[in-house]
Parts: sequence; structure tokens; C-alpha cells
Amino acid sequence: MSVTYIGGPVFDGETLRLGLAVRMEQGRVTWLGLDAEAQGDIEDLGGAILAPGFVDLQVNGGGGVNFNDDPSVSTLRRITEAHRSLGTTHLLPTLISSEPEVTTAAIAAVTEAIAQGIPGIAGLHLEGPHIARPGAHDPAVLRDMTDADVTELEAAARALPALMLTVAPERVTPHQIARLTTAGAVVSLGHTDAAFETCTVAIDAGAHAATHLFNAMSQMTARAPGLVGAVLADSRVSAGLIADGQHVHPAALSIALAAKAGSDGIFLVTDAMATAASDIDGFTLAGRRVIRADGRLTLEDGTLAGADLEMTGALRLLTRDLGVETATALRLATSVPARVVGLDAGRIVPGEAAMLVKIAPDFSSVTTL
Repeated sequence: MSVTYIGGPVFDGETLRLGLAVRMEQGRVTWLGLDAEAQGDIEDLGGAILAPGFVDLQVNGGGGVNFNDDPSVSTLRRITEAHRSLGTTHLLPTLISSEPEVTTAAIAAVTEAIAQGIPGIAGLHLEGPHIARPGAHDPAVLRDMTDADVTELEAAARALPALMLTVAPERVTPHQIARLTTAGAVVSLGHTDAAFETCTVAIDAGAHAATHLFNAMSQMTARAPGLVGAVLADSRVSAGLIADGQHVHPAALSIALAAKAGSDGIFLVTDAMATAASDIDGFTLAGRRVIRADGRLTLEDGTLAGADLEMTGALRLLTRDLGVETATALRLATSVPARVVGLDAGRIVPGEAAMLVKIAPDFSSVTTL
């Protein structure tokens, strides 16, 4: 079965192209040409944007469940179905700090889900337990990385399409970072109070990402730039941003975008929890109640606990409130995160597989095709 899409701007992963038609056959792009030259089964987009599906590297849950609740294939299937309805076609299910046996179960579940061909599972993100600043994580399970951890994670990095590891420099050694990156893991710095100099050593060892920039990390001051300063100053590092208007002030978002302009230095994440594509009003995380209210997810003490955010909401904030160009914003949700973790996704290229979405020009809605 083939279909040719016409009648809307096409975002190919880098630029927004007008008057372009895209033919899809069995999940593969087979032709790009002018709208006027389109043949076969035609679908008119009616002015909507045709784009690759979103790539989200930090997804804790969706559809009413969190990965931490039950790290199983059935949970992964439910999460990916929920996010597919929101336009995300490739995601890293994210396990926050847990006991070693839960981490092992999560690796096994993702491995099996990929073997079963569940669409949307692009790998795994382990956010902790090798972190220093807990945030909404359970402080009781935070710990230093051991040789046994490294061995298990090296094997996982070699087996999975993508493995992202959020670690704090206080909890890992440069040698461990080097081993993990050599095995193919993407080491991301976060949940840390480490000084600028310590962070730079970790970056030199191979860490080239940062988790939810500005949140749960040492901040930038005049004489102590911290992890924020290390990220903004170093072109080797790409950082995830939660653009929900809650986690990061719009001015800070603009500063980060300006500092990393012209590179793959910023990508959008939702940090979505069980509430994504669900009407639940809260859930339990590591034995603590998380409350959903006014677009925020918080513990009872007010600590932010993930985000009540869809990728279209982040794109809407960037384009409407910050004046970011549509193509630039879309790059941060598609091709940039794909490149950060080495995924073959987030672009429309003839001869290549693609999962496409139709997006309202004002990012008020999205439909996965």
C-alpha cells in the first residue's frame, strides 16, 4: 500500500520545505517531488505540517503507568501506545533510581520488547541510581557505581540500539565513563552538585550529554560555573530541556538556545510520567504520592516530579512564546535527539524508513500517520 502526501509544508528533519510531496510505501519513503507531480493514492494535508515523528529521550511513563511501577514488556507496550497518540514515534523508556534487580529487569524488558518488534522502543534511559542530588528520586537507593554495574551496563550498551545513562560525577569515575562510552552508552551528566572542573573531567572522559538542563544540578555563578556552565560552554555536550514553562524560566530557555545555537547542543524532552495521554489526577512514585494540578506534577512537599507535558506543548512554547522558528524547534524534537543517541530516526529521506506525523501549524494538535 502506498500513499502520497501533498498540501502542506514538509519538515525533512532539518528544514521546512514548501510544495513538496512525499510518497510512503510500507513504512518507507519512496519518492519526494513537487505537489503537482504527485500520483497514486493522494492524501491532502490541508496545510498541516508533515514531519518525522518526535524522538523523546526521557519518558518515564504514559497511559496511566510508569516504567518504574512494573518494568515489563506489557508496561512498555502501554507507554509507547500512549506516546504514539501524542506524536512520539521513538522514545527511550526511562527508569529512575532503583534497586539493582529493578535495573536488571528493566534492561531485560526493553531487550525483549525490541525483540518482539514493539514499535517506538528505541532503547533505554537509566536515570540513576548513580546520582547525587535526588530531586524526586528515592534517596535511599542512590549509590556509587561499582565494577559489577559497569559490566552489566557495558553488555546492555552493546545489546540495545541506544542506552543513555544519567550519572553524577560524584558517583562515577572518569575510567568508568570511558568504559561505558567505549561500549556505546551515552553518558549524560545530571542530578549533581559537582563543580565546573569536575564536570569538565567527566566530559573529557566521554560524557557528552546533560539531563534536563538547569534542573537538579549545580548552577552557574560568576566564580563557580557548575554543570550548567560546563554544558553551555562546551560544544561537545548536548542537553535535554523540559520546555513546559514550569521547570525552566523562558529567559533561561532562550539563553540556553542562544549559547548552543548552530549545533546539536539542545534537544527537547518531555520527562513525561504516567499522566501522559491519561486523565489520572496523580500516581505513586517510589512510595510517595505525586499530585497532578495546573500543568504540574509535584510531590506533596512541592518538589517537581517529572512533567505533565506533551512534545507539542514544548514546541508551542518555543515557537509562540520565545519566537523560535518552526524548523528550528522541530529539529530539537526529531533529528537532534536522534543524533545524540545514534538513532536512525527523525528525518525524511528517500529510500529510508520513516514514521510520520501530521502537525497543526500552531502545534495545537498532532496525528501519527
